[in-house]
Amino acid sequence: MTVNIFELMELAKAKPNAISLGLGDPDFATPEHIVAAAKAAIDDGRTGPVEPTGLLELRQAIGRKLARDNGVLVDPQSEVLVTTGGQEALFLLVQALIEPGDEIIVPDPRYTSYDDAILLAGGRMVLAPTDEAHAFELDPDEVEARITPRTKLLLLISPNNPTGGINRPETVRRLAEIAQERDLIVIADEIYEKFVYDGAQHLSIGSLPGMRERTITLNGMSKTYAMTGWRIGYLAAPAGFIRAAASLKQMVNIQAPTVSQWASVAALDGPQDCVEEMRRAYATRRAYLMEALSDLGFSFGTPWGGLYIWANVSSCGIDAVELSYRLLQEEDVLILPGVGFGERWKDYVRITLLQPLEQLELVVERLGRVVERYAVRK
Repeated sequence: MTVNIFELMELAKAKPNAISLGLGDPDFATPEHIVAAAKAAIDDGRTGPVEPTGLLELRQAIGRKLARDNGVLVDPQSEVLVTTGGQEALFLLVQALIEPGDEIIVPDPRYTSYDDAILLAGGRMVLAPTDEAHAFELDPDEVEARITPRTKLLLLISPNNPTGGINRPETVRRLAEIAQERDLIVIADEIYEKFVYDGAQHLSIGSLPGMRERTITLNGMSKTYAMTGWRIGYLAAPAGFIRAAASLKQMVNIQAPTVSQWASVAALDGPQDCVEEMRRAYATRRAYLMEALSDLGFSFGTPWGGLYIWANVSSCGIDAVELSYRLLQEEDVLILPGVGFGERWKDYVRITLLQPLEQLELVVERLGRVVERYAVRK
């Protein structure tokens, strides 16, 4: 079967009552104090243009957040760029960094928007494999073995999309050593940093000695504060890089939405209990799905972080694309097959945590029926 994830999402549009565990959009409402800040900005007339690098008040809030939560020190005046979502941030950083022929080491599986941006810039992806047995953690030895004279960049996504894997602090420290020894620039995509479970720890590589000047940190509001539609991301990096990326941004869309930027100031500087409430809800959903999927015979590397379970469905006897198609067509549930995150992942599916528990119970029931129907025919 050749259905891809985009075709599946189109098919899902024709099923308005389908339960979606496909897209990574949080199902919680944006917290009230953030919405109130946006309304206040509108009421006060604070809606006009700001600097292409972003509202100074927001860049200062980002600087405080990075120092407080990550141990990463930046100058908000020159080392922060506010972007129109994390998607634009990844596009800008790749275009600003990569010259034709440059190599970038990328974990596999991966969020494939990086593929498109890298290929557009003329770069070459070098895939570093991860595996279920090691919970899809990046292996520093596998990274080091792939470095050539053309290698310029190392991409770290932790917690990872789609696997939920994290790079433990000891792994991050070893990767930092390799980056310095081999003169690599590191892209640290930390968009899921607030969602870690069962005592797992997130360590920002940009906080380590010798890494500030060679790390570009990508983050945003969408996942942490349920602000997907507000379109605010950011990059923190040395001033020279920020100038280059800001020049590109001016040509794309000048600046991120002003009202959304004021709302993001409130998100970063305001109460953070809303984030912990969402994390606890995701943790409950994660625990339920891990047990339920195991009962169905599926396996997975422990998802120590993020909003996804990357499940190996080979035990059911059909590949992930066919399983995803059957589940959507026969039971009105959308999940995404692994081939949307790398060519070799035909036995895996990405299942999100982004539905209430009662909906997840329905999903498991329906998934069980699909698996049973195939087993009966066999």
